[in-house]
Order: sequence, then structure tokens, then C-alpha cells
Amino acid sequence: MTPPRSSRGRRPPSRRRRVGGGRYVMISKVAERYDIHPQTLRLYEREGLLEPQRSDGNTRLYDEDSLNRLESILTLTRDMGVNLAGVEVILTLQERLARLEAERDRLLSIVERDAADRRRGVRRRHALVWVRSGALVKVEDEE
Repeated sequence: MTPPRSSRGRRPPSRRRRVGGGRYVMISKVAERYDIHPQTLRLYEREGLLEPQRSDGNTRLYDEDSLNRLESILTLTRDMGVNLAGVEVILTLQERLARLEAERDRLLSIVERDAADRRRGVRRRHALVWVRSGALVKVEDEE
């Protein structure tokens, strides 16, 4: 879950992510690559649309996820004519949809596992010991 944002959508400075490992691109290279002004990237950050990571020197660094999100923002604004408020709504809905789909998948796997257990006659909630199902083996008496 992301930390709360201020009224302008900014993340409080103390809560900004710091760079760990991985590949990062500086703001000037991102601006050049996507043919946008660095101030546009700063605006997207101020509005809460992008959250670049920061170096120890507080330099904005963009990872692969940030670049993918930027591409979505640029597609919405340039190609589809969506304003920044609309972009925020669309991206928020996409994130919410992704979370809901993940939750649906998690619940579906629980239901499928429970259904499979019922078909095998195992009531998982009431089992004392988990037993793998398999072929029956005949055991000889040792007398």
C-alpha cells in the first residue's frame, strides 16, 4: 500500500523511495528518449502520476516500471488527448483493476483447491495431518 499523499498528490519527502539495485535512467536521458522537457517529468511527479526513485544526492532516477508508466501517460496524453486529471483516474483504475484481479486469482485458487479436496474426500479444514494422496499399496502381515 502506498503512503498517503498531500493535497497536490505529492509524496512527503521523507517517504520517497531510495534507490536499491537494478538499472536506472536519469531524468535528462528519459526526457531525451521520450522527446519531452524535464519540467514535464517534474510536473508528472508533482501531480503524483510518476514516482521516480532517488539517489543519495536526491537525483531522480527512473526504473523500468517508471518508464512503462511514463509510456502509458504519454500515450494517453499525446495519442488519445486525455488531460492529466483523466490520466490520473485511468491509471488509478488500472492499478485497482490489477489488485482486484490478483485477489480474484488468489480466491479462485483457494476455491479450486477446496473443490479438489472435496472430490478426493479430504476436508482440509478438519484434517489433523496433511497426507499426500497417491496409489494404495498392499501391506503384508509379518507373522
